[in-house]
Amino acid sequence: MSQNRVLSLRPPAKLNRFLHIIGRRADGYHLLQTAFDLIDWCDELEIADRDDGIIARRGGLAEVPPESDLVVRAARRLQRLAGPDRGCTLSLRKHIPSGAGLGGGSADAAAVLLGLNQLWGLELAVPELIRIGAELGADVPVFIGQQPAFAAGIGEILTPLRHVPRSYAVIFPGVALATGPMFADPALRRDCVAIEPCDYRNDQPGDNVFTALAERDPAVRAAMDWLRQRVGSAHLSGSGSAVYAQTPDLDSAHRAIAGLPQGWIGRAASSITNWFDKISPGA
Repeated sequence: MSQNRVLSLRPPAKLNRFLHIIGRRADGYHLLQTAFDLIDWCDELEIADRDDGIIARRGGLAEVPPESDLVVRAARRLQRLAGPDRGCTLSLRKHIPSGAGLGGGSADAAAVLLGLNQLWGLELAVPELIRIGAELGADVPVFIGQQPAFAAGIGEILTPLRHVPRSYAVIFPGVALATGPMFADPALRRDCVAIEPCDYRNDQPGDNVFTALAERDPAVRAAMDWLRQRVGSAHLSGSGSAVYAQTPDLDSAHRAIAGLPQGWIGRAASSITNWFDKISPGA
């Protein structure tokens, strides 16, 4: 195993500033439109190169078997291109809650694709990495793109948006909402009117079709009410369960999440961009 080829990465979470569903494909996948902002609520991932063909995972979510983990699946996907002798050890420390609609698993997978593309010298262009990422999950491409984006299709058609420095109060109310059942819910609205990326107004967060469904959970509803009372607005990220409000500054975000009930996790977060660029292998 090579000891001098290591990347230490901080894959970020995402927020959906709006989320509409405009239809379904013949294969059942939902066609959506959304706007992503990346925030500095991050996992920690160390990728160590090895030359014995083994892909090992350390840490991560104990309840997820390694071979089902997106980070291992991402590494396996690039191993097909790099050759069977290329391997790696993926040491993952989770901070982004699972089942929160914050994209933590997708961010970790994107970090593996970006990191191994560099460590293994594959020289795959970003569009190719995005194509591979879309095979793993609909949210993976935006993390590969590393910047805020308007997304269409199943999430893989990205139009970059200008990065705007923003502050957010983000709350995970201690419950996970499984994505599959949320998308399968018969009450989910699937007939939103499509908009063009050039017509999207990126000033304030907008509607999310999952909000009414997610608020049926008492903890999510309570978290939404918490932010509405303290900030004046509340929005759902993805299909939940995390909720957020845009605030004037980080101090306001910190005040909004002060004194959260036991079992909730709050974060005063800033929008970020280009989180992987300029990272080089080191000892």
